Amino acid sequence: MRRALLKVAIMLAVLVCGVAGMAAEHPEWTTALEPFRIAGNLYYVGSEDLAAYLVVTPAGLILINGNLASSPGQIRASVEKLGYKLGDVRILLTSHAHYDHCAGLAELKRLTHARVMAMDADVATLESGGRKDFHYGQDATMYFPPVKVDHVLHDGDTVALGGTVLTAHKTAGHTRGTTTWTLEEPVNGRSMHVVIVGSPSVNPGYRLVGNPAYPQIAADYSAGFRVLKSLQCEIFLGAHGAYFDLAEKAKRMQAGDANAFVDSEGYRAYIAEREMAFERELARQKAAR
Repeated sequence: MRRALLKVAIMLAVLVCGVAGMAAEHPEWTTALEPFRIAGNLYYVGSEDLAAYLVVTPAGLILINGNLASSPGQIRASVEKLGYKLGDVRILLTSHAHYDHCAGLAELKRLTHARVMAMDADVATLESGGRKDFHYGQDATMYFPPVKVDHVLHDGDTVALGGTVLTAHKTAGHTRGTTTWTLEEPVNGRSMHVVIVGSPSVNPGYRLVGNPAYPQIAADYSAGFRVLKSLQCEIFLGAHGAYFDLAEKAKRMQAGDANAFVDSEGYRAYIAEREMAFERELARQKAAR
């Protein structure tokens, strides 16, 4: 019994130290950013780089991304600074099942009793705390508190609350169930298409060719890029602030530029650059076989 407890304690220590170490390498992941309204009922409540979004409706709040296990306090403070209550969150969503975007979901669910909704192919990873991730499943430093998914989403499903409708687009590859969210919000009196990109990046070490843990990974990336290129995007957002120049655009908005996040051209350029990076890596791996 003592040996089993010691083993669990060692595993927890490895997990805490590993995640803390990675977070220390990215201070922008934990440095709070002043929360602000992006457009209509859509607000930013994340850190300088780990994006979290609050959707306000008459029937309650929707929160997209729980970020790190240490992030719920920062997210709560941002929500309250905007004049809302974390306890009014009714739905918890995420962009994909990596610890830097979903590790806080379990605590947020405990605090709010909200329903967690996630793309079908990411459910096993979320509920196993990262242990069933196709690439990081054997890496304890990438584990996170498991969270029970209350509602399984499929490509094209919608999430509706209080008159607001979000659409879940499966843009897999980065994880099996990476999700890009779309909705419409008003800017200067007209409705604009909002795209919150999940992640189209190929992480270091990903096997795109002959991957027994994820045989269709390259095909999923390709399909995901087709989806991303088909979406109408006027307000460009994403899971990381670096995707869409968050810091610069936030400064512009604070200075009074209501159109700071309106960036169709930036969206197209970002997706094109990420697709080219994927294709280069795929070609490199094919040539190396």
